[in-house]
Amino acid sequence: MADRLFVQGNEAVAWGAVSAGCEAFFGYPITPQNEITEWFAREFPRMGRVFLQSQSETGSINMLHGAAACGVRAMTSTSGPGWGLMQEGMSNLANAELPCVVVLVQRGGPGAGTTRHAQMDYASATHGGGAGGYRNIVLAPASVQELHDFMPLAFHLADKYRNPVVVLSDAILGQMAEPLERKQLEFEPLPPKDWAVLGKAHHADGKRRGISIGQGFIPNPDFPTYLSFIDHLDKKTKQMRQDEVRFEALNVESARLILVAYGSMARACQGAMEMARAEGLDVGMLRPITLWPFPSQAIRRNIREGVQFLVVEDSLGQMVEDVETAVGERAPVHFLGMLARHEPREMGMIFPDRILEKIKEICRK
Repeated sequence: MADRLFVQGNEAVAWGAVSAGCEAFFGYPITPQNEITEWFAREFPRMGRVFLQSQSETGSINMLHGAAACGVRAMTSTSGPGWGLMQEGMSNLANAELPCVVVLVQRGGPGAGTTRHAQMDYASATHGGGAGGYRNIVLAPASVQELHDFMPLAFHLADKYRNPVVVLSDAILGQMAEPLERKQLEFEPLPPKDWAVLGKAHHADGKRRGISIGQGFIPNPDFPTYLSFIDHLDKKTKQMRQDEVRFEALNVESARLILVAYGSMARACQGAMEMARAEGLDVGMLRPITLWPFPSQAIRRNIREGVQFLVVEDSLGQMVEDVETAVGERAPVHFLGMLARHEPREMGMIFPDRILEKIKEICRK
């Protein structure tokens, strides 16, 4: 029987990492994800696993690089300015093809911004903030349960593709508390990590292994030229696009207005959708679960005569650009962003009743 707990979302991240077999956490305190770091600091040493507080987020991402190069399931977590400091490291991880997980609990920006909630890191998480054209799978949980369940999924996908995976949370999800069912999730078998830097005595062929952040620039037997490496990355990216798209669709089959939102805003949109449908408005919702690869085809499949889209984000608009690209000129795309919060200070929120107002405004036109 699965354990049932009542925990914060940030704590659910840690429990999910345990379920995934995570062996090491490297991190630096930053609001609003401090409960994650605190949990690992308290619990991992008791479990005989590794916790190390770094001197900065630059240190965290490079410590994660070292552990991942040794084949260890390892992770870090951060927010806002810390995410900015990690960008060179994220690019290096992508070049070195090192599987690991980064949990990003979004807060307001730009710059130091605020320690409160927002959804303002979508663009850098989904398009890669460091040098080069790399991509990371980005998972967007919308509940405490999903914050737990997406951690084993993230580690599995990281190992499957030898690529970093980002779990994109936000301060509302991280701080809220809900029931959590701890359960073991099953995935297909993974190949052995025969590339890991463990020393030649630990490999059957007796050969040393090496990891480089200069693949393509520094020739090696796998990639003797720059384009041979870029071709490999291109094929991996295309496979992720083809096989790893995830989304949830609610009442979209006959909807005249389809809401598109992720994370905490998806929860607010679901409430608004239910209120709208109770008033006879034909409203549905599409929630991207993978923000990259983005479910563009799922959106296109629901374009038909008379359909409109409303994107709701706690930002000035980032995901809306991906929705607009998917829709093109075939249907109107409306936007409701953080200027619709219920008050102007940093604790303001976009509530379902405000989304409902926007729904009625669109439906009256």
